Amino acid sequence: MAPDELSEPVPADIRKLSFEKALQELEDIVRRLESGEVSLEESIATYSRGIQLKRHCEAKLESARQQVERIELKPGGAPASEPAAFE
Repeated sequence: MAPDELSEPVPADIRKLSFEKALQELEDIVRRLESGEVSLEESIATYSRGIQLKRHCEAKLESARQQVERIELKPGGAPASEPAAFE
């Protein structure tokens, strides 16, 4: 992946996609590229969009990871939550 692909902002149309929709489109892109039935020019454009979709999915997952909380019972049975620890 070229360094400039990492610094490009994710396009607005991709930012609007849910994680599930973005992942489905990314899977479709992989299938199309693996099929070998697209032209070189289309492959390059499709690959670039795939990179943006991947970045979007990774950002969505990171956001979800940060929001997950672990629920536990305090002494006396009262529920409490704290950020989950991931290893």
